Amino acid sequence: MAFVISDACLSCGACAGACPVGAISEGDGQFVIDADTCISCGSCAGSCPAGAISEE
Repeated sequence: MAFVISDACLSCGACAGACPVGAISEGDGQFVIDADTCISCGSCAGSCPAGAISEE
């Protein structure tokens, strides 16, 4: 399962830097995860200071 970013996203970019496969990019107002690229490692969730990332 891929991870998703909720509306609690602060757009800080910490998750994008933590993603080993580059599945996270800046979207319209918050960051988004490309489900096809995500390897479900959870690195992004651990790096998010807002706790805005969870497994789908």
